[in-house]
Amino acid sequence: MTTFVDRVELHVAAGSGGHGCASVHREKFKPLGGPDGGNGGRGGDVILVVDQSVTTLLDYHHSPHRKATNGMPGAGDNRSGKDGQDLVLPVPDGTVILDKDGNVLADLVGQGTTYVASQGGRGGLGNAALASARRKAPGFALLGEPGDAGDVVLELKTVADVALVGYPSAGKSSLISVLSAAKPKIADYPFTTLVPNLGVVTAGATVYTIADVPGLIPGASQGKGLGLEFLRHVERCSVLVHVLDTATLESDRDPVSDLDIIEEELRQYGAGLENRPRIVVLNKIDVPDGQDLAEMVRPDLEARGYRVFEVSAVAHKGLKELSYALAEVVGAARAAKPKEEATRIVIRPKAVDDTGFTVTLGDDGIYRVRGEKPERWVRQTDFNNDEAVGYLADRLNRLGVEEALMKAGARTGDGVAIGPEENAVVFDWEPSVMAGAEMLGRRGEDHRLEAPRPAAQRRKDRDADRDDADAEYDDFEPF
Repeated sequence: MTTFVDRVELHVAAGSGGHGCASVHREKFKPLGGPDGGNGGRGGDVILVVDQSVTTLLDYHHSPHRKATNGMPGAGDNRSGKDGQDLVLPVPDGTVILDKDGNVLADLVGQGTTYVASQGGRGGLGNAALASARRKAPGFALLGEPGDAGDVVLELKTVADVALVGYPSAGKSSLISVLSAAKPKIADYPFTTLVPNLGVVTAGATVYTIADVPGLIPGASQGKGLGLEFLRHVERCSVLVHVLDTATLESDRDPVSDLDIIEEELRQYGAGLENRPRIVVLNKIDVPDGQDLAEMVRPDLEARGYRVFEVSAVAHKGLKELSYALAEVVGAARAAKPKEEATRIVIRPKAVDDTGFTVTLGDDGIYRVRGEKPERWVRQTDFNNDEAVGYLADRLNRLGVEEALMKAGARTGDGVAIGPEENAVVFDWEPSVMAGAEMLGRRGEDHRLEAPRPAAQRRKDRDADRDDADAEYDDFEPF
């Protein structure tokens, strides 16, 4: 049964925002008390957070589909809908989040580090929030936005100070078991270790973590054996320890050739491993032939510049010297790391000529409008409500979409699509000086609420009303 998983594909979906409510306050002796529709609640986010008590991605291997809750719709009497609950997913320290194409989205290191994998949709504004001094009774509300949904890949890279690397059955598991309190599986056959094991070592005033990486063989950097599955667990380690078997029963192997092969695999894998400090451990000197071979190859290894330690995990020989030497190298590696800078806020102002949208002519003859604002407005429009459609038309006109279409060469009756190709709203363009809602009359106008006004005053109020509509929605933050 699988107990350790270090790579999964996770399907996440944030909650959708609740719809706004279109309601009119009704009370005895106040049949038309004004709009009182509340706003919809925000959809919940899907958030990944580092939890050091979690060591595997096993839960997401068994349950890869995760969804946050939706926001509740608004109600009359100015009651806003409840926000959806965020879904917080704990992940191990050292988890890397990638998209399906392999691009890194986030690298989570350190307790409490978070990443919003999927963002909840905005709640729609109710008609009370859309009302103004001149638009006293809007007959519509905005719909809630759907939450983000997509797939991410979680990849675990072990966070440790020291990595033990070497051939299968070189004695790495035995070594970590006597240096720390870790209790890995130990046996006399290859590939005993199938998952990385972590242990904590105390040497004087220095405390460091040590990882036993599953055995590597020739071709590991190309995925042979357990290669690529676990080479990534070496990436974050500050010090590499070559554990060489001086008592191997295989006639075609010796410590020096083993070292050369593992070094070549590390070089081919890359990831900056060629610059990490190295220490060589000649293990199993409790075996008579092992002691002789260690004494024979040690001068050659030291001539290459390696610090060499002769140890026996079984007989507990040479362990103290090794642990203190590792503490010294780890301390130097920590001191060499640049200090973490305070969080920097990067401001990227928009260009002065940035309209916030683009208009392009597709091969199918349809003009496509793409941009955050127009696409958001379309998603929040109830197309069964003529007044809401007119409100959308006015806003697009105010943004400059109609002018941009004319400059792009669009003519009456040409197809226009707003949004991504697979989920766009398509309509036949009908340019006009007065946009849709204005042809229906002022949005939310109810002549029973006010006395008739002169035509000039009505035109003046209509222009002011259009300015208010855009400003109110863009600046309003109901959540």
